[in-house]
Amino acid sequence: MARRSNAARRDASAARRREGIHSQPLKRAAAAAVALLALACCARAADPPGSPRANQALAVCLAAAASPEERRANLARGLALAEEAVAADERDAKAHFAVFCNLGNDVKLRGVAVTSLFAVRRLRREIDRTLELAPDYADALVGKGEFLCELPRLLGGDAAEGERLLRAALRVDPGFIEAHLGLARALAARGERDEARAEARRAVVEAERAHDPAKATEARELLVSFSE
Repeated sequence: MARRSNAARRDASAARRREGIHSQPLKRAAAAAVALLALACCARAADPPGSPRANQALAVCLAAAASPEERRANLARGLALAEEAVAADERDAKAHFAVFCNLGNDVKLRGVAVTSLFAVRRLRREIDRTLELAPDYADALVGKGEFLCELPRLLGGDAAEGERLLRAALRVDPGFIEAHLGLARALAARGERDEARAEARRAVVEAERAHDPAKATEARELLVSFSE
């Protein structure tokens, strides 16, 4: 385990030198490194390995930011890295997912509107390509599932298909906290409160098992909201 952590740190350090991350604030660089380690530790057998640049782009997408402006800047940089990874290898599923992650979070920050139709089409294209290349990639199944559940029908939303994909992610990884949370929200949206509460409780259990207090709190708050 120690050897894996040291290797991950060396890889993250080399990537920072290549892309100039060393010139950014220390907190931002540390957050990206932590995200990379989390990705390395939590990878599933069905997950695509991804190129170093694709993994870096995904880490940037997952990194915390001090303000919306900093978050937007991070996402723009992450998107550029992801696009470079796709250009280097069009069959890199994780690179396509990193495009989806960075662009999708930017769209969420700005709010989905009719003017975002081009972005929505691109998001659909990138997540579809991800799953074409890696059909059992649980993160991508959840990403597409939540995307379809949250998207207005006018822009191509499909709650039933979204729910199916969230359930597919749980078949790949029954302990996937985000999949339980996403499924709980999808069930609640169609009025299945008892099932929604059951999924939220499972999310609490998995978050506590994973020693993830932030996700445990999110799951408990979701559970409480179902009783209001």
